[in-house]
Amino acid sequence: MIRFHKEGNAIIGITLTLFFVLNYITSRITDKEWILHLVLGVSIIFLVLILQFFRNPKRPVTIDDNKIYAPADGKIVVIEEVEELEYFKDKRKQVSIFMSPINVHVNRYPISGTVKYAKYHPGKYLVAWHPKASSDNERTSVVVENKNAAILFRQIAGALAKRIVMYCKEGDKAIQGEDFGFIKFGSRVDLFLPIDAKIEVSINQKVKGNQTIIASI
Repeated sequence: MIRFHKEGNAIIGITLTLFFVLNYITSRITDKEWILHLVLGVSIIFLVLILQFFRNPKRPVTIDDNKIYAPADGKIVVIEEVEELEYFKDKRKQVSIFMSPINVHVNRYPISGTVKYAKYHPGKYLVAWHPKASSDNERTSVVVENKNAAILFRQIAGALAKRIVMYCKEGDKAIQGEDFGFIKFGSRVDLFLPIDAKIEVSINQKVKGNQTIIASI
């Protein structure tokens, strides 16, 4: 059974209403079959796109404090050593996942632990792959720490993503694989990992939240 994320309830409801209203009005103002079929076809395509965007597949995960799972579906676009300046202020391994509009947009905790830091930053809406998107775009930053490591993961808005949702707050208990947020309509998630973490993915690799292991600690 297909599940849909709660963030999509209002949009799905509005889309269904518009679907029926538009097709009803079209049927009342014209009897030309090609127009009726065209409007119906376009409506169905749009509805399917909305439904697939807000799908929320159930993906159980085996808790493992030595593994960092992908927090999102998408493609690996960055693997590099950087200076993380917001929280750790030291050298980290950055792994970035680009989420296209056709990916599942649920964001899940990559590790279990305690939320030590959670902050929303207003900003720009540069394309998600822009080098300055991580520091200039609207974003959230979350740090989770457990007995093995502390990592920072960042939701980044893109040119189409105009709303980021973050559910966690400082002091919360994070459980690996559970939802911590949602980004609407394409974006990016960055992870900042300990410098000694063993990266298990490669550039351009497609990953799935709760299924792909990003790194081992």
